[in-house]
Amino acid sequence: MSSENQIHDVEVADDEQTRPLITHDVEVADKSLPSLPNQRLVSLDVFRGLTVALMILVDDVGRAFPSLNHSPWFGVTLADFVMPFFLFGVGVSIGLVFKKVSSKPNATKKVILRTIKLFLLGILLQGGYFHGRGNLTYGLDLSKIRWFGVLQRISVGYFLASMSEIWLVNNNILVGSPAAFARKYSIQWIFSILLCSVYLCLLYTLYVPNWKFKHSNLLFSGRVSTIRNVHCEMRGSLDPPCNAVGFIDRLILGEDHMYQRPVYRRTKECSVNSPDYGPLPPDSPGWCLAPFDPEGILSSLMAAITCFMGLQFGHILVIFQDHKQRVLLWSVFSFSLLVVGYILEILGIPLSKALYTLSYMFITAGASGLVLTAIYYIVDVERFTKPTVLLQWMGMNALIVYALAACDIFPAVVQGFYYRSPENNLVDVSEALIQNILHSKKWGTLAFVIIEILFWGLLAGFLHKKGIYIKL
Repeated sequence: MSSENQIHDVEVADDEQTRPLITHDVEVADKSLPSLPNQRLVSLDVFRGLTVALMILVDDVGRAFPSLNHSPWFGVTLADFVMPFFLFGVGVSIGLVFKKVSSKPNATKKVILRTIKLFLLGILLQGGYFHGRGNLTYGLDLSKIRWFGVLQRISVGYFLASMSEIWLVNNNILVGSPAAFARKYSIQWIFSILLCSVYLCLLYTLYVPNWKFKHSNLLFSGRVSTIRNVHCEMRGSLDPPCNAVGFIDRLILGEDHMYQRPVYRRTKECSVNSPDYGPLPPDSPGWCLAPFDPEGILSSLMAAITCFMGLQFGHILVIFQDHKQRVLLWSVFSFSLLVVGYILEILGIPLSKALYTLSYMFITAGASGLVLTAIYYIVDVERFTKPTVLLQWMGMNALIVYALAACDIFPAVVQGFYYRSPENNLVDVSEALIQNILHSKKWGTLAFVIIEILFWGLLAGFLHKKGIYIKL
């Protein structure tokens, strides 16, 4: 399972604080809703659960349907919407949670603590210690631990968005007009524009010199390491070998602490089975075997902007009390983001999840907003909740689903019990059985993953009925 497809989230704690990842009770400002204390925004739970289910789907089905997997470099696929959906949901939650802050220093301390815990959890789950499905070994050489990952990226976005919400919002301004809304959050918007500007300046102006990396080959006589050279000496490149995102990560993190199986190994230059992984073509460039972290330092700055986009949706939810106002404003905001994203793509800024380009950020944030708006109308306005209850349960207990399913801990544990041969385990035998029933490896895999999602939805529902929630 790719370590790129992972999870998020922020939840409410105490009166005004958040717990990273999972359930969060929010007091909805809509007077038309039943007057209940700490009423949950069901649509946000469903949105979060849908994102978790989508993550499992693209992660596990991607090996059978490569077109569902992440885009090899430029462009977007279904899998490329997972990370922005998570980050967007984090932003919405922050807007709800910090609508009233009684003590800014205390709020700051709690945010810092939870950011650290989320970052460390990411290192534990994504740093390389758990080797995942199909590999029953565990443990790693600390000199090769992966420092950044999806949870770490989410912790960065959570921290920046939360700090801006605590310290950069003028709570003395009462919003009664669009101008007042702009004044209230103007400093926060300037801060997000500054982060975006830093990313763009470094991406397009930073000089990337020639570089080299060590690649190890396992041969019959042992492991042999070779040094491969990559020629760059340029600025503003967005291609895999010479972009500033990879350069900064190699410089600060070191190549041994980066993701070792990047998506560009599925490009036509690097795989005969493109867009799937495969053997190298005869004339493949040397950089095909180089590491690259899709959740690196520089790209995480732009990823944090997705949290700020979601944060504005949270502001609208808190300030405007009418369902129609919320749906209208969210729809206009979402379509505007999509239009800006497509214009940027036409102007020459390509879509790239690996680099988290500006056009990619706008388009995926706009799509996130539209999906949340639709779910909000169906679930919270029309009260049509029964068909989405499994997703709601998964969203309320997303951390345990993420840790056990997305990080392959549960499948690896189950695979650890086998009969005579490691291949004779419940996971692989069940998947093979479904494939034989359907007489198709691809569609059998898809059916198996759908059953897997249903299993996690039911497990999350059981935990919900028992009042069990995994929190940081």
